[in-house]
Amino acid sequence: MSPLPLPHVHRGKVRDLYAVGEDRLLMVASDRLSAFDVVMAEPVPDKGRVLTAMSAHWFAEIDDVIGNHLISTDVADLPAEVRRDDLAGRIMLCRRAEMLPVECIVRGFVAGSAWKEYRDRGTIHGMAAPAGLVEADRLPEPIFTPSTKAAVGDHDENITFDRAVEILGGDVADAAREASLAIFARASERAEAVGFLLADTKFELGWVPDPDGTPRLVLADEVLTPDSSRYWAMEDWNPGATPQGFDKQPVRDYLESLGWDKLPPPPALPAEVVDATATRYRQAYERICGRSLDDWPGGPAS
Repeated sequence: MSPLPLPHVHRGKVRDLYAVGEDRLLMVASDRLSAFDVVMAEPVPDKGRVLTAMSAHWFAEIDDVIGNHLISTDVADLPAEVRRDDLAGRIMLCRRAEMLPVECIVRGFVAGSAWKEYRDRGTIHGMAAPAGLVEADRLPEPIFTPSTKAAVGDHDENITFDRAVEILGGDVADAAREASLAIFARASERAEAVGFLLADTKFELGWVPDPDGTPRLVLADEVLTPDSSRYWAMEDWNPGATPQGFDKQPVRDYLESLGWDKLPPPPALPAEVVDATATRYRQAYERICGRSLDDWPGGPAS
């Protein structure tokens, strides 16, 4: 996808951010895929559309829990010079937010890095955890497990809530935890109603000004997508082993099988691994959100 004639603010592993005036940002979701913090050479077809469609769905589903930064996903609402057909289904026009320097992670199950820490030390993000848990166990109740935001090329660092208080201040840390747990509760309920478990997810929160200039904490970036969340089909869940997620797991599994040192450049991905990953992303949207991706802008029905 070629660059846009707007000020380019940031290029992430998946998204490009452009300035639209002083108070808005345009987020463009590509089909790029990263694994182990390295961007693969092969795009995953329609991945950017899935991330945008799923974020738009969840922003609407939880708008009464917390507001968000989204203005529009319609190319017609963009400045005339960037109303391009190849952006359909991939863009979010958003209010600029002053982002919190902490990622807000909520875990309902013990998996991923939380399981590794629990297995080795009996804690989760340095905090006490119940004894006797096995891999993929459901926690007695969801827990807020923040992390710092790493500089480019580094890894995020899991931190305790007390450390988050030191970084954010007590009132803001409490507000971030309360909002994150409330979003997780709503999303878990909706996911389980259609046969999925939300194992964990991470949120980005930031401040935007109300019309009178008062800053308000809102949900920003993407939300509850396969890139930011771990979804499991209920029928696959069996504590003692982590089930396949509806995300980039086929790529991770393939790369792990090679003994790759996880440094650039990455190995080439076979077509069947790319196709399997694209299928998982599409299934995540269609089964969890209950809509066909073909009906989202940019698809064959557009």
